[in-house]
Amino acid sequence: MTKSLKVAFIKARWHADIVDQALLGFKARVEELGLVAEVVSFDVPGAFEMPLLAQKLAKTGEYQSVVAAALVVDGGIYRHDFVAQAVVSGLMDVQLKTEVPVFSVSLTPHNFQPTGEHRTFFTEHFVKKGREAADAVAQVAGLPV
Repeated sequence: MTKSLKVAFIKARWHADIVDQALLGFKARVEELGLVAEVVSFDVPGAFEMPLLAQKLAKTGEYQSVVAAALVVDGGIYRHDFVAQAVVSGLMDVQLKTEVPVFSVSLTPHNFQPTGEHRTFFTEHFVKKGREAADAVAQVAGLPV
């Protein structure tokens, strides 16, 4: 693929140190693939705010893809599965309404604890998921319109 891409990358700030790894993995993979891509990063307070920003960015016509990354954990206080479902449904709605591909790097583990072992695992996993998102962006960008 030789065409240039502009990608919006939205990151939720809950567990920012972990979520930010998705952007690092994404950028590293974009470079490895030899893609000509400008990746513009945007921060939002939490996962719930991602669909609205994704929609606003997609509607600008500036971005060929939007990627949204968040870590939605079960903190025992609220039903994180409701938040996760709302976010994923919202992101799907955005791509269907705008015809701009939206990719989710939003993880919703049931057993996340802020221990060293879990933090290390999810930090590494977000790098991997960011890399996978770059592959998906490249694949979708290469599809005939």
